[in-house]
Amino acid sequence: MTSAAEPAETDRAARLADVVAALEEFYPSASAASWDKVGLVSGDPEQPVQRVRFAVDPTLSVIEAARDDGVDLLVTHHPLLLRGVHSVATTSAKGAAVTALVVSDLALYCAHTNADVARPGVNDALAGACGLPDGCDALDEEDGQPIGRVGDLPEPLTLKEFAQRLAAELPGAPVGVRVSGDPAAQVRRVAVLGGAGDDRFDVVRRSGADVYVTADLRHHPALEAREEVRGGTPYLIDAGHWATESLWLAAAADRLRERLAETGLTVDTDICTIRTDPWDFLVAGPEAAAQNDLT
Repeated sequence: MTSAAEPAETDRAARLADVVAALEEFYPSASAASWDKVGLVSGDPEQPVQRVRFAVDPTLSVIEAARDDGVDLLVTHHPLLLRGVHSVATTSAKGAAVTALVVSDLALYCAHTNADVARPGVNDALAGACGLPDGCDALDEEDGQPIGRVGDLPEPLTLKEFAQRLAAELPGAPVGVRVSGDPAAQVRRVAVLGGAGDDRFDVVRRSGADVYVTADLRHHPALEAREEVRGGTPYLIDAGHWATESLWLAAAADRLRERLAETGLTVDTDICTIRTDPWDFLVAGPEAAAQNDLT
């Protein structure tokens, strides 16, 4: 029997270890790509956690805002220390970020490629924004893990209609959505890959997709991909790295809060409101503006 002076097990405060265990259940670090750096970056597993914030990037501004808002744990999609560093002096942005985390007792956990391949995960959120049903097939597999998603829309749309609907579902970013293909062409089968995806064109073609939604499409790979199909399918949509991956945050935050509640632990979760897309504005020349005025 629990005395009045002793809180019941269901009333105990959440520890960082409890939250990390739930995150590892959803996004096992072992499922990340071999080159990736995921998991707990800073923090004491025994420290209490009351407020958790989700963000795409662990930039200095994101870390400082979390610190100022009293956040205990920052969960980001992109790793802070993906490449080796030899100094964490505050003379560099990376060093300043690490120092801010440690000095503020702000824990950082990163779920990157392990969140990409998870179900539900980053690519399921992007598939949903595209209008695809739940349970889409994996676009590709690598080391036994599903990469990307591919599925069919409930009904065909023109490429322009599809791009417009997707743009309305994405968080606003200055560069917007770039499209390659005939705006009047009909599309139904859609392949998606959040973040950089111009290394999967062969797989996308084999999937029979009419349109491929991804990000960070470079000039030469994109041009060659379009030439390869002689102007046909798949058409290409570059929806932005930050935008395509930020869709995952809300669902991940809700899922974590609900999972912890099942074990009697209460934490508050929120989403970072700082846009970490690196571009700030777009200037379109007269010719580009005319080309975008599609009717």
